[in-house]
Amino acid sequence: MVLHAPGASQPKAFRQRHRHAWGLLAGTLLLFLIALASLAIGSRPIPLATTLEALQHADPHNDQHLIVRQLRIPRTLVALLAGLALGAAGAIMQAVTRNPLAEPGLLGINAGAALAVIIGVALFDLTSMPQYIWFAFLGAGLAGIAVFMLGQAHETGTNPVRLVLAGAGLSVMLASLTGIIVLNAPPEVFDKFRHWAAGSLSGSGFALLGGLGLATACGLGMAFAIVSNLNALALGKELGQALGVDMRLTWLQACVAVMLLAGAATAAAGPIGFVGLVAPHIARLLVGPDYRWILPYSALVAAALLLGADVLGRVIAAPAEIAAGIIALLLGGPCFIVLARRFRPSRL
Repeated sequence: MVLHAPGASQPKAFRQRHRHAWGLLAGTLLLFLIALASLAIGSRPIPLATTLEALQHADPHNDQHLIVRQLRIPRTLVALLAGLALGAAGAIMQAVTRNPLAEPGLLGINAGAALAVIIGVALFDLTSMPQYIWFAFLGAGLAGIAVFMLGQAHETGTNPVRLVLAGAGLSVMLASLTGIIVLNAPPEVFDKFRHWAAGSLSGSGFALLGGLGLATACGLGMAFAIVSNLNALALGKELGQALGVDMRLTWLQACVAVMLLAGAATAAAGPIGFVGLVAPHIARLLVGPDYRWILPYSALVAAALLLGADVLGRVIAAPAEIAAGIIALLLGGPCFIVLARRFRPSRL
């Protein structure tokens, strides 16, 4: 009986990996279909055949082709990259903090980016999204570094509880500073800031894709490099060390990955909430507790949620639009309530 147990478990593990791999393929196909919908749907609907023609053989004299190529392609790509980044960052946060309520905003990244943007608008008269992204990325990075330093327990290294508390405290302080600047700035400053703060993707252009794509690629590369250690971190410090994981180094790598991913997404798309929180829970329900699968599934789910929210925002109030960040909050709230009712501590 004992001799046959390993052989019996191997086909089961193989079938599970096979099923998860097919799930990733199905998720990628679903994301591709949502992306096509994003290219075709808007204040001016464009037939799918015309959309495909614009992708294959663009006619510079056809205004529908120009809309697809110059407006909707960069908007769709920004939503995809920001969603991938937020989903992966949320999964990392929940692994390293062992907190099912953790999300990228927990490290103060959203608040740091928001403060940097409002300072740029108020003091340097920023007017466009490509200008926002560098200020937002700088603010997100500095906030992440500050939280990591404040979360140090000098006798034991980085502490998850201290990190969460430091992030929450810093977020409140930075949000207060942002509010002070907004209330005392001229009205036109608020008008420029609120478009980004609502999580609107309508101003996205090709100029955003360079910094966002590079930061997302680096962050995802670092996340997948430590994905095996994330399973050890999720078990707790003592068990992780017993498994031979360098906890301090893994913590540092995880925090840098979150700063890159969430910082870039927040800089490009605004402080979008709930996407990075809900996506890892959905992924966990689909594939179980193994972060080698949770990480890619979470990235795909978050990308589908954010892109779907952007498409839905164009339909609900057509020909006007509702910001993707607002739709994400409306969708994320009920989803999180359902997930919370199904939550079991043992599943983390």
